[in-house]
Amino acid sequence: MNNPYGIANLWQQGDSITRAVAIVLLIMSILSWYVMVVKAWSLVRLRRQAAVANEKFWHSKSLEEGMNMLTPDRRSNPFRALAEDGANAALHHAMSKEDLHGALNLSEWVTSCLRRSIENVTGRLQSGLQVLASVGSTAPFVGLFGTVWGIYHALVGIGVTGQASIDRVAGPVGEALIMTAFGLIVAIPAVLGYNALTRSNKALLSQLSNFAHDLHAYLITGGRVGQAPQNVVSLRKGEA
Repeated sequence: MNNPYGIANLWQQGDSITRAVAIVLLIMSILSWYVMVVKAWSLVRLRRQAAVANEKFWHSKSLEEGMNMLTPDRRSNPFRALAEDGANAALHHAMSKEDLHGALNLSEWVTSCLRRSIENVTGRLQSGLQVLASVGSTAPFVGLFGTVWGIYHALVGIGVTGQASIDRVAGPVGEALIMTAFGLIVAIPAVLGYNALTRSNKALLSQLSNFAHDLHAYLITGGRVGQAPQNVVSLRKGEA
């Protein structure tokens, strides 16, 4: 049964601006849900990698064996990227004493390289969140604009017909208010998704920072923070 006051009637009776606003809201909704699904799946995969890094990596007999426990793609595994960058930084410092960064001691150089690596990971984790923030902040106003324009269009139509009874006014105005509801329907999931993903990113970055801290201690002293450097292979070959 056709509803004379439903969404289909709003689309049929609306002009090009009303339809354009509805299409914009639909595109914003699709983009926000796409970002939320992709980022959520990525965080699930990163949590699994964090569990491997915390449980298996530090039970390895050497850094090379530990990195073999991690996935080989450094772009998809930030823990692998940290391990590689830290090891390469220590090796490069040992082989390039005459370069400018040779004036830095090993601890400062490794810390700088690990910090840059974490900053790169942070940038990748935060990519896409701007879409959710933009949708969450602008979608209600886009819907409100559609409502204002719809009411104006409805009142103009009522004025042309010369019929201003309650049944003539309630239908078109009610249909126009649907645009505000659409704006909220688009904005609320985007805001909730943004907050949830931001909290998850902070938790993951905290794990990355702890991993980098332990990795720094291993590269400098041969042991993790709070552990005696026993039965560990030192990366700095040739040193006592």
